[in-house]
Amino acid sequence: MATITSANSVLTLAITNLYATPQTIQGWSADDAFASDAVEMAETVFGIDGQLSGGFVFNPVNMTITIMPNSPSQTIFETWVSATKIAREVYTANATITLPAINRKYTLTKGYLVSAKPFPDVKKTLQPTPFIIRWESVVGAPY
Repeated sequence: MATITSANSVLTLAITNLYATPQTIQGWSADDAFASDAVEMAETVFGIDGQLSGGFVFNPVNMTITIMPNSPSQTIFETWVSATKIAREVYTANATITLPAINRKYTLTKGYLVSAKPFPDVKKTLQPTPFIIRWESVVGAPY
């Protein structure tokens, strides 16, 4: 039986015109390394006769990546934010998630950074910083 450890998970991120070579993201938050939102797969509507109809719809996948404030990967995200502001253009990313514990690999394509905190929350200690990327496609496969 496979384990469910996340300690050996790997996320690599390539950002067009900034980081052409995929960068391994490091310095994860212990409780919230990365996560995706649920994706709505169907649009439904009731007809006047009370019959429910539905159809497939495309929707993006929102992914939150949360890193520690002292993560060496903080620079990758800060560079992405700065370049976007300077160019007044968005930069497209691609990523790969490898989860050895369950022998799965996920390929994420055409992602845009849609949300970034400008600095970590300052409490007793500096807090983990979340970044949200919106992906056009996420495809899983055996690893």
